Amino acid sequence: MDIGSIDIRDAGDGTTNGGAPTACSAGAGVRALDTEAVHAGRDDLARQGLHAPPIDLSTTYPSYDSRGEAARIDAFATDGAEPDGPPVYGRLGNPTVARFETALARLEGTQSAVAFASGMAALSAVLLVRNAMGLRHVVAVRPLYGCSDHLLTAGLLGSEVTWVDPAGIADALRPDTGLVLVESPANPTLAELDLRAIAHSCGSVPLVADNTFATPVLQRPAEHGARLVLHSATKYLGGHGDVMAGVVACDEEFAGRLRQVRFATGGVLHPLAGYLLLRGLSTLPVRVRAASATAAELARRLAADPRVGRVHYPRLGGAMIAFEVHGDPHEVIAGVRLVTPAVSLGSVDTLIQHPASISHRVVDAEDRRGSGVSDWLLRLSVGLEDVEDLWRDLDTALGARRETGLVREAAARR
Repeated sequence: MDIGSIDIRDAGDGTTNGGAPTACSAGAGVRALDTEAVHAGRDDLARQGLHAPPIDLSTTYPSYDSRGEAARIDAFATDGAEPDGPPVYGRLGNPTVARFETALARLEGTQSAVAFASGMAALSAVLLVRNAMGLRHVVAVRPLYGCSDHLLTAGLLGSEVTWVDPAGIADALRPDTGLVLVESPANPTLAELDLRAIAHSCGSVPLVADNTFATPVLQRPAEHGARLVLHSATKYLGGHGDVMAGVVACDEEFAGRLRQVRFATGGVLHPLAGYLLLRGLSTLPVRVRAASATAAELARRLAADPRVGRVHYPRLGGAMIAFEVHGDPHEVIAGVRLVTPAVSLGSVDTLIQHPASISHRVVDAEDRRGSGVSDWLLRLSVGLEDVEDLWRDLDTALGARRETGLVREAAARR
């Protein structure tokens, strides 16, 4: 049976990985990623007599020093650096959101991070930064998340895109190329890319790596040469299906430009969302590793099931599985009861969806199929349920599809 580009038996369970990060920089010392997930962004709390981070919901802040306030705004307009002193206005920045940004930068191993109202707002800000510099051309590798693909293909922000295979990146670069955009593991096929080789091919052009599926628990693209690391924080970083956000981890120079775009366009993250994301990071390693172990086992069982034609599961591990079924995938969607049929991913509960109908519907059908997103492909985001309960539900849904198909075939013969 063809089970994709990997041997399921070699797939990791997410608990160990040769390229996975194990420690993060913490000032003069080094702390393990698990420790940083709990403490980054919270290091000052004990000194303030606090245990849980406060939520600052203010949209504006009083200031009796208008000259000083003007100077801080002028400084922000120059380079986008976070203003010194007390906050000014919620669109310039928020203390609660800043805690999440600090923590995510530590986990990804970058100087800074800038949060936005959604993953698409974050990607849009990255494109606008480069567009403002006259660098409107983007080189990208499919597959990407469907809306990312659509944003580039439709030219909604004035960008021009060249789609290439990884080997064609260097030849596709032009003087006006502003970015190279990749996603690994890719949505929804889970195809993996050699980020270090791709970064080398980019030369001086910034590489943007969407790390939503892997999270910093499984890989840190900045360590492989990516200048920008993109997350739909709605997914694993939040982890509970109750917050929408995006974030870009990067160097401070690019972060300053992103803050200026965020201020000008208003794509700010609400403080409550920032609080929920910071809370979500504290359990991120535990959630990712537990869900990954379950996903690896489900991938093995699906690969051995005659009702399944092909299984995609990355060598990196992780909690995402894609599999192609024999027959109608919509009947599998209709047959689940414990698994939730819904878009999105990375929550504590298991979700299943049909990419060709939903997440990648906005991608041209020919382009979609050409990048491996077949009409028979289902995408499974594995949560924290018991593996036997999940398998029982999937087995029933696959069986219901098979039995329905047999009934239809019998009826057609009559």
